[in-house]
Amino acid sequence: MIAAAGLDRLVGDPLWAPHPVVWMGRSISTLRRKVEAWSRDQPLLLRIGGVGIALVVTLGSASIGWLIERNALYTHGLLQSIAVLALVAGLASALAAKSLEQSVLNVISALASAEEGDLSAAREKLSWIVGRDTSALSSAEILRATAETASENAVDGLFAPLFWMLVGAALWSLGLTAAPGPLALAWGFKAASTLDSMLGYRKGNLRWLGTAGARLDDLLTWLPCRLVMLSLPLVSRSWMQWPALIKSAESEGRHDASPNAGRSEAIYAHCAGVQLGGKNRYCDRWVDKPVLGAEYPKANPQGISRILELTQRLELFWILITALLSWSLQARVQ
Repeated sequence: MIAAAGLDRLVGDPLWAPHPVVWMGRSISTLRRKVEAWSRDQPLLLRIGGVGIALVVTLGSASIGWLIERNALYTHGLLQSIAVLALVAGLASALAAKSLEQSVLNVISALASAEEGDLSAAREKLSWIVGRDTSALSSAEILRATAETASENAVDGLFAPLFWMLVGAALWSLGLTAAPGPLALAWGFKAASTLDSMLGYRKGNLRWLGTAGARLDDLLTWLPCRLVMLSLPLVSRSWMQWPALIKSAESEGRHDASPNAGRSEAIYAHCAGVQLGGKNRYCDRWVDKPVLGAEYPKANPQGISRILELTQRLELFWILITALLSWSLQARVQ
């Protein structure tokens, strides 16, 4: 897992390499077409089909990861070496630290090089990483959206899959090597996250078809999100401020419609000292998000850099702490 985290930070998600999420997405698209044809737009059948898609994609992804783990643990010679390399590469593919950071920096770079108010390049790059309508955003709104996606996606793209890897590692450290391990649980989570990003919208057939995937993603992200809330202050501010930061983030973040997104952004807002939240446009509707950290300056490049730096610190903190716990568990078992 340490090697996977280092590999992710080093190379990210190179375009030439096949990515598991791409295959998950293709599977979801294929299954969606089949379910929509079968259901004939009937809400109940769409809901049933949505549950089926969620089960097939998440369990299928986890099962493939489990098979790679079996080969890494129980084969020998060249086959085992190949399986171990596949295991490390698979774990790295579940983490999005490098790709998220690079995507955020690309927006900042495009914004900095914009000439005479031409924000089209920055808006386009931002549209690749956010769900809101970016076509008419001002420079300040682009900065806010970039800061918000840097904080929310740090949980969705990095800490949630890392958490499920750590759960798998803990099971193995306890001697339960027959159980799903780091890769199986991480890919199961990534499948749920991909379901939510592709089907989790309240429009058309997706109001029923995407419900199961969205709820599953919320459930699997619930605990990692709260662990980020509890641990981020430890690497950002004086430990004496920990209770106040947690209280402020929970008080403000709970007003968001999402059980996780508001809290993710809120803890980053208070730890990085950046104001987030406000009105966002999604297609043809406006959504009022709670203002987070109203006492801090509005998002700027320096504040976004602090968010990225805190993510780096927290990732290292999680890995070090859990490595110590894992080695301690191994020593007790032995």
